Amino acid sequence: MTKNIFDTIANHYDTPDRQALAAIIREEVVKYFPVNTNQKVLLDYGGGTGLVSLPFADAFKELIIADAAETMLKMAEEKINTANLKNVRTIHADASVSFPTVKADVILVSLVLLHIPDTETILKKLYELLAPEGQLMIVDFDKNDRINHPKVHNGFDQQELHQKLKAAGFSSVTSHTFHHGEKLFMHQDASLFLATGKKA
Repeated sequence: MTKNIFDTIANHYDTPDRQALAAIIREEVVKYFPVNTNQKVLLDYGGGTGLVSLPFADAFKELIIADAAETMLKMAEEKINTANLKNVRTIHADASVSFPTVKADVILVSLVLLHIPDTETILKKLYELLAPEGQLMIVDFDKNDRINHPKVHNGFDQQELHQKLKAAGFSSVTSHTFHHGEKLFMHQDASLFLATGKKA
């Protein structure tokens, strides 16, 4: 198996630029969290070092950070131990090999979908991980024709993603663009959207 690129960059992943972007993402997604989060489980799928989700730990009953890159998870675990967060755990989850068997009330997929070739299959698997009436939250880039890379999607058309979410079983599907930035995606100006869907 080839070494995960995120294993290679883990030690210098939490750059000031990424920290600033994570704060922008948190500010947006928190507006759409369900009520009574202190009784709910949040799964940060592809959560890496916990850059986006760890500040939410106190708001949820449990936070699970899942990622395919073990070195990223080790960095997350160092943060968890340093902050003495008893309700946070990590799981190694490589969708190409196996899928976690946890159940979550909220699943956050932040800047992860663009790295997964088969969008339809991953959405169906995420649907299965949700508890009844659970909520999926996807943050990613709007489709950008200036991007061309063999290993990532060049963003997503929101209406096309709506159809894929509905085909995977999600209802109450919504999305909106919430941030524009310079050199945000492969050194190109880009915009971020938040898409949400619920499990009936």
